[in-house]
Amino acid sequence: MTGEPWNPAWEERADLVVIGGGVAGLTAARAASRRGLRVLILSKGGPSDTATQYAQGGIAVVAPQGDSVDSHVADTLAAGGGLCDPAAVRSIVEAGPDAVAALTDLGAVFDLGRDGQISRTREGGHSTRRIIHAGGDATGAEVQRALSAAGLPVLFGTAVLDVVTDESGVQGVVAVSGRGTGVVHAPAVLLATGGLGQLYALSTNPAGATADGVALALWAGAAVADLEFVQFHPTVLYSPGGLGRQPLISEAVRGEGAVLVDSRGDSVTAGVHPRGDLAPRDVVSRAIAARLRELGEDHVYLDARAVPDFTVRFPTITTSCRVAGIDPRRDLIPVAPAAHYQCGGVVTDLHGRTGVPGLYAAGEVARTGLHGANRLASNSLLEGLVMGERAGLAALERLGEPAFVSGRCFVDRPALPRALVQRTMTEHASVVRDGRGLAQATAVLEAAIGRDARLPAGSVEEESPVIVPMSPESSSASIAGRSPVSPAEVIARFEGSALTVTARAVLLAAAARTESRGCHTRAEQPVPQGDSAEATVVCLDGSGAPYLAATAVGSPDVVVHGPGVPTHAGGGTGPADVPEGMRHRVPDDPVLRCRGAGDVGPATGAASIRGLPAAMPDAGIPAGATAGTGPAEAPS
Repeated sequence: MTGEPWNPAWEERADLVVIGGGVAGLTAARAASRRGLRVLILSKGGPSDTATQYAQGGIAVVAPQGDSVDSHVADTLAAGGGLCDPAAVRSIVEAGPDAVAALTDLGAVFDLGRDGQISRTREGGHSTRRIIHAGGDATGAEVQRALSAAGLPVLFGTAVLDVVTDESGVQGVVAVSGRGTGVVHAPAVLLATGGLGQLYALSTNPAGATADGVALALWAGAAVADLEFVQFHPTVLYSPGGLGRQPLISEAVRGEGAVLVDSRGDSVTAGVHPRGDLAPRDVVSRAIAARLRELGEDHVYLDARAVPDFTVRFPTITTSCRVAGIDPRRDLIPVAPAAHYQCGGVVTDLHGRTGVPGLYAAGEVARTGLHGANRLASNSLLEGLVMGERAGLAALERLGEPAFVSGRCFVDRPALPRALVQRTMTEHASVVRDGRGLAQATAVLEAAIGRDARLPAGSVEEESPVIVPMSPESSSASIAGRSPVSPAEVIARFEGSALTVTARAVLLAAAARTESRGCHTRAEQPVPQGDSAEATVVCLDGSGAPYLAATAVGSPDVVVHGPGVPTHAGGGTGPADVPEGMRHRVPDDPVLRCRGAGDVGPATGAASIRGLPAAMPDAGIPAGATAGTGPAEAPS
């Protein structure tokens, strides 16, 4: 431990803190504000530094003709590889039309067809044209614009370093900004931080997608599940030597008739799947990876020359191509898979509740049961809208709970260099994995952290880990003789620690799942095993290291100990030295019960990670909470 009682540089109070400014966070903030809660949004970046901003394809929502809820549910379950929660899928799909209607009421404008009705396209894994879009291929930007126009209070450039809890649940957050390190006292916190794309060298995610929400949840004592299922989008614009965020070539391009070919002009997906180039993303990504291994090449091509009015339908993609010197009307577009979406995440029920009272999660960071082993195209914005609304309303159950962030000590957390993490994950945990590579990746990271792991000679990179002092003094005091550390440095180090713990959790889950399923492909076991359709659940032990945990629906006597070691109350296998004040009691309808840290292997009983009934219980809305508009504008 490090740090002494301290005086924060700034303080705020709120009924609900929303971490993240994308579709899920903004929707939740608006829902809670309209019910009278004081809401404060904390955004690490600027107004458009979200994954929502970059979403191209659209929103999957049941069409009024020629479609049905049953059809959308069936497509989602088929893509999910046997790990979706059917009740969660149906609940979210059924809520889609109302969620989109609420968005249009805010002023969102979707593209219209020649008949004056909302235009719909088809994407991979969908059996019909149900994807609505805006600006051709700028749907996310329009969603972001409409929700941002609501004028909710937000602090940009503010990164949350810790979710503070005590025996009663969430007390608030510690955050750092240009004003220094401060606190927000709040009884409810919503994680809406997006994904983990920056674990990899190439990604479609923004630079801030550093797995913050997964890390914050784990450190707070919540469980995460199915992190091995990282979806790689099959068609990302290829550029030699490219690193970081790369332009996406939306699946909608294939939905409008583009085809995937290799350098010889042969189809990449012929004979692989009945839907060909419109197969689910995991199928297409594996087909591309196999063809690249076969030919010894690093990209294939998307032939969109026959797509009518390409520049009008896909203006954003056209611009990206032209920057790269490509005219999609005349040239083949070079593409390759890149990290795109985390299908697993923080375990929640169907109202965004985690196992820690007052901690909620929605959007990409959450594991609701909708996506299973592989997300169906354009179900992400749908989930963000539906679950954001529900989580915002669920937070009303914490209204009136006392909350205070007091002076405290902070845990030193290892933060490996981002380049080392990205290189290791890209080499060993990408589209196709194997047990030897996953073991080597784990050994590299653990050795770099300083744990007892054996490595072949020369395997350790020259970079050494940084131990992040997660104390408020870090932003204003010298560390190891250095000059004062700036807020930007504190944020960078925090991101390093978030990436490090999440990489360890992903590798652990991927190693435990020895089969191939959905977007997790094991080279030595290329097909699913019938008895492995179970969630892989990860918690942290007392040292802050991830371990595999079992799942089961349990009674409310489950407790999650401070550093993340779950046990049964009154005689579990967790450490005996955890102070009573650092334990978090799971609500009466617990989302998850974990086993002790000594257990290994995939979790059993995936059916036990289930959402609560879709209808919000009346008891969740405190008396006196009435509709309201909330603050009219955000502080500067």
